[in-house]
Amino acid sequence: MEKMVILGGAKLTGTVEISGAKNSAVAILVAAMMVNGKCHIENVPHVSDIDVLIDIINNMGGSATFTADGVVEMDCSGLNSCEATYETVEKIRASSYLMGALLGRFGQARVALPGGCDFGIRPIDQHLKGFKALGAEWNIEHGMVELSADKLTGNNIYLDVISVGATINIMLASVFAEGLTVIDSAAKEPHIVDVANFLNCMGADIKGAGTDVIKIRGVKELHGGSFSVIPDQIEAGTFMIAAAATGGDVLVSSIIPEHMEFLSAKLEEMGVGIEKYDEAIRVFVENEKLKSTNVKTQPHPGFATDLQPQMLTLLSVASGTSVVTENVWDNRFKYVGELNRMGANVSVDGKVATVEGCPYLTGAPVSATDLRAGAALVIAGLMAHGVTEVYNLKYIDRGYENFEQKLRKLGAQITRRSAEGQDSSFKERDAR
Repeated sequence: MEKMVILGGAKLTGTVEISGAKNSAVAILVAAMMVNGKCHIENVPHVSDIDVLIDIINNMGGSATFTADGVVEMDCSGLNSCEATYETVEKIRASSYLMGALLGRFGQARVALPGGCDFGIRPIDQHLKGFKALGAEWNIEHGMVELSADKLTGNNIYLDVISVGATINIMLASVFAEGLTVIDSAAKEPHIVDVANFLNCMGADIKGAGTDVIKIRGVKELHGGSFSVIPDQIEAGTFMIAAAATGGDVLVSSIIPEHMEFLSAKLEEMGVGIEKYDEAIRVFVENEKLKSTNVKTQPHPGFATDLQPQMLTLLSVASGTSVVTENVWDNRFKYVGELNRMGANVSVDGKVATVEGCPYLTGAPVSATDLRAGAALVIAGLMAHGVTEVYNLKYIDRGYENFEQKLRKLGAQITRRSAEGQDSSFKERDAR
């Protein structure tokens, strides 16, 4: 077991290059399981979620491997299984996409209910509603979702709630369905557009991704090809917030600035300087004390739930009272107790957190409760007085590529160590 040891107080400065989007990459690799041919996929982040998914693909008879930095070569022509057991999917939330891909390719699937971070109930009722509308029968038994269809036929599907997972899953399942499928009230996140673009490059016929209505006309097969994953808007947002939290000056590069509008606007409300370029955003702080603001998470293009913990951490030292409302997940404030251990003054009532800005945070041993909460606690450590030790790094490793290395390049005093010892001292040379 490892821990991150952080000596707070350093202002982050310099340039950080953002990796490919983890949320896009995991869905695209699953989509590539439907392709009859070789796929060359670039800008894939080398994080543990991707490693787990590659193992799943290879164990099912496909072929997937990193052949260079950020490059995955895939060939699932020989895929010979439509079953993914709990042992293989327990670590990764995106395993739910296997349902749509396998159902679309084989007309059947047997997939364990997904794992990943635990910050709320993950209903799959909208997924199942879509599969049924396409002609599939389903059953859940012993923790496995069993799907089968003699033939998939296009249909009009209205999602009762906006769901990223259901939108992608139905899109995958309908690629080979006969006729036209229409997904109404579809999610609009950038990685949904990215998955649709990947499928279209491989021969699918999908229109409207990024809008409320997505139309998929079924095709006979998908062919191989090349594709590059979009930049990770959540990693970009994490570094933007880290720059603001440390009073730094950071150019966040290799991004799509339009994807960051919801965050840029909130940071500007707080008094953070924002300069936008074609493929980068500069984040800088000229005033010592940032102002409070209110945040409500919403489906895209609203404030992303995956940046809520990082943003709340920044607000914990802003002047005044802030209110953070979580409208996407039902239990995403589990990390607040850890943040309060560092001196924050945050109270939670259901889906609403009230944040009373405090003068500063102090270093303490804390544990990540999920992927984004782990990143938030690292940010808390960067701006705290003294040394912070962050445990449960398995969560952070799920979605951030070379996280501490990128932070060190910006001037952070952070290192990864064995968690066995209790020595919390920090030697500055270890952070270099």
